[in-house]
Amino acid sequence: MILKDKVVLVTGSAKRIGKCIALTLAERGANVIVNYRTSQKEAGKVVEEITKFGVRSAALKADISKAEEVTNMIEKILQEFGSLHILVNNAAVFFKTPFKTITERDWDKTIDINLKGTFLCSKYAADEMLKGKEGKIINIADWSGIRPYTNYIPYCVSKAGVIALTKAFAKTLAPYIQVNCILPGPIILPEDFTEKEREEIIASIPLKRMGSPEDIASTVAFLIEGSDFITGGAYAVDGGRLIS
Repeated sequence: MILKDKVVLVTGSAKRIGKCIALTLAERGANVIVNYRTSQKEAGKVVEEITKFGVRSAALKADISKAEEVTNMIEKILQEFGSLHILVNNAAVFFKTPFKTITERDWDKTIDINLKGTFLCSKYAADEMLKGKEGKIINIADWSGIRPYTNYIPYCVSKAGVIALTKAFAKTLAPYIQVNCILPGPIILPEDFTEKEREEIIASIPLKRMGSPEDIASTVAFLIEGSDFITGGAYAVDGGRLIS
C-alpha cells in the first residue's frame, strides 16, 4: 500500500514514539490523525508539523479504553477525511508495578488502555476498512510480551495480549486487511531510571546501544509500503535483546 494520500490514525501520537510515527508517515504523503487523551497542546503542535509536509491532519481527543469515545473518533475521521486506510495502535501506559504493591486499579488501567484499547480501535477501524476491502493495522507491542521482565507484570501481560490479538485479527480480517505488530526493545527509558540502570541495559543489548523512535517509525512505514504479503507477524526491533 502506498502511503501518499492515505488516511492514517495513530493513537497516542502527541509525544514520544507516536509523534515520530505520525511525522514519518506524513512525510511520506499520508494524511495523519493525531489521537490524544490529555496532551491537547502537544497534539496541536504535532498537527502543525504534519501540515508542513503539505498533507491534511487533525488532533482528536479520545480515551481509547472507552468504546463510545473510539466510535465517536472514527466517525469524526470519516466525516472530515472520508475514509480510514491505516491504523497504528501506539497508545499505552507504562509504569512500575512491583509484585507486592500491584493493585486491582493498576491491572485494570494497564489492560484497559494497552489491550482493550487496541482491540476497540482495531475493531471499529476494521469495520470501515472492510467496506473498501483494504487496510493495514499495526500494533505497537513490546519485546516483554514474549520475555517478561520484573516489576511490570500488568504491562508485560497486556503486551503479550496485543501479540495474540494481532494474530487473531490477522486471521479474521484476511484477505483484505493486513495486521502486524512491532516489538520495540529499549527505545526511551522511563525518566526515573538511573545512569547505572541505563548502562546495564545497554550492556545487555547485542548491538550495545539504545534504539530510537525512528527505528520504530521506519518499521511501521515498511509494514505499510514494503509489502502487502505480510500479516500476523510480530517483529522485534530491539537490537537483539530477545536473543541475549
